[in-house]
Amino acid sequence: MKPGRSMRLVGLIRKEWLQVMRDPSSLAIALVLPLVLLFIFGYGVSLDAKNISIALVVEQPGSASNAFAASFYHSPYFQPRQMRNMQEAEEALQRAEVQGIVWLRSTFDADYLSRSNPPIGVIVNGVDANTARLVDGYIQGIWFGWLDKQAELSGTQLKPPLQLEQRIWFNPEVRSTDYLVPGVVAVVMTLIGSLLTALVIAREWERGTMETLLVTRISVIELLAGKLIPYFILGMAGLFISLVMARILFAVPMRGSLLLLLAVSALFLLVALGMGLAISTLFRSQFVAALVALVVTFLPAFLLSGFIFDIRSMPLIIQGITRLIAARYYVAMLQTLFLVGDVGSIMLINSLYLALMAIFFLAITYIKTDKRLD
Repeated sequence: MKPGRSMRLVGLIRKEWLQVMRDPSSLAIALVLPLVLLFIFGYGVSLDAKNISIALVVEQPGSASNAFAASFYHSPYFQPRQMRNMQEAEEALQRAEVQGIVWLRSTFDADYLSRSNPPIGVIVNGVDANTARLVDGYIQGIWFGWLDKQAELSGTQLKPPLQLEQRIWFNPEVRSTDYLVPGVVAVVMTLIGSLLTALVIAREWERGTMETLLVTRISVIELLAGKLIPYFILGMAGLFISLVMARILFAVPMRGSLLLLLAVSALFLLVALGMGLAISTLFRSQFVAALVALVVTFLPAFLLSGFIFDIRSMPLIIQGITRLIAARYYVAMLQTLFLVGDVGSIMLINSLYLALMAIFFLAITYIKTDKRLD
């Protein structure tokens, strides 16, 4: 780079950096927003169903029925409430005071002692289908666990029709936090990259300083580089904060390479910065640019990236749309690096998609940033 060009670039970077330091909103988005989002999703949002209120109806207490009912009191998933009859339990279910009912009929003890299969009535509130499936699965788990314990106490061996040997890879504790936090990092990087830069050029036009920049000797590449570099540094600072919180506060495992994570994060940040710059170039109002950035980048990253909702369960047309969402590829790499390790095939193909997107958005910004006043 020629000395004059390098001096101009350094001057642009210094100007933009001073502007960032004097703008509390930019620092809040880059440094405070990661803290807020990670606290909310790490502590406040969970896909694990625990402390579920459930009604226990034992028509005729006995040794077997009391032992089985006690299993619910020792489970971290349930908060059982003893009820006298099914009418009372059904009324509580209709009022949403409980999420399910476990009904042990009067013949439960007699059927169990006679070696027949005692029926257990289970009614689950299906308004929330996901919670209903979890409650049903938890109840079945308690039932088989109780049967196994009773067989052990009686010196016999439980022989179910099928022997299930379960192995859980990558997230053995089945903690939703380990799954959610890497996705939150992707959402944070999307917001930092796109929202900050979406306001950059739009702010220059609103303040009338863009005209001054356009009549100088700086080139379009120098102008865009001067805008990108300071916000790239801010974005990587936000990433550092997110990674520290993920490891220290939420104890999310890090099984992949940290250098590889930094590399793919830098690539994704270029995509987010490119999207933000393209938006601010096309829309010269800060308000409109910020609104478009939220709708075009944040909402798709939140809903269509696989961060919370499984892409494979979406309709085919929506699955096709998700291929246009950069956060989809970044979330896949983050979850792999955090929970699985360095899987070369996943890293390569997703990095390729991100590189193509970065080139596309930066090219649009370059073409639309003209050194002429309209």
